Amino acid sequence: MDLGLTGRVAIITGGSEGIGKAAALSLAREGARVAIAARRPDVLEAAAAEIRAATGGEVIGIPCDARDEAQVQAMVAQVVERWGTVDILVNNAGTSAAARFEDVSDTTWDGDLGLKLYGAIYCARAVLPHMKAAGGGRIINVTTPGGKAPGANSLPTSLVRAAGLALTKALSKDYAADGVLVNSVCIGLIKSGQHERRYEREQERNPSRTLDEFYAGMGRNVPVGRVGEAAEAGDVICFLASSRASYLTGTAINIDGGSSPVL
Repeated sequence: MDLGLTGRVAIITGGSEGIGKAAALSLAREGARVAIAARRPDVLEAAAAEIRAATGGEVIGIPCDARDEAQVQAMVAQVVERWGTVDILVNNAGTSAAARFEDVSDTTWDGDLGLKLYGAIYCARAVLPHMKAAGGGRIINVTTPGGKAPGANSLPTSLVRAAGLALTKALSKDYAADGVLVNSVCIGLIKSGQHERRYEREQERNPSRTLDEFYAGMGRNVPVGRVGEAAEAGDVICFLASSRASYLTGTAINIDGGSSPVL
């Protein structure tokens, strides 16, 4: 199936590992020109080189902290200078922060809101003029099922992700007439760098436990019986960015192996 992505220009924040990197791989394989943005230049360039080698595509890495609007504007300007426009934005920058309400400090609230919510706002604000001028575009916000159905000990992430879902719906209404389609993917348990770092910390207590065993334990309560692969999320993001998703906007798709209690 031709997804109609050849020559399209995509920006992916948090693109140096995990879901962002997987989305970049999928888009590059479909012929898109891809800029991945993240805070660590060394990890970023290594990821860009790996994606170029795997796909033969045009892929660049641009160091950028999504919490800083000036850096976001400069990153988008660099992409536009190189490729002329921005057709696709994947707001993926984020970390997992989850605790009981009384245990969440103002510093944690500020950090989570800054990266996940304001980062998405800054990026959308920077690319929308280019998408409108081009007659359309795609924005995909990466959130979680917890934004729809918060659980215990889930703050600040669940609240910030709920705000991301509201942002998705509001933008979809505001810019549908401009041809800009805005959707969200709600990510459940997916293999990622943050889980692997947690595994490395746990190895200090249980050095004989393998990474496969770690993921198998995590996946026991997932209805499909396993933790998802990053590529499974990346491929859905790629589809939402494509011409084949031309009648989808303002929706939020769970990629969670059936874990969420809500649609």
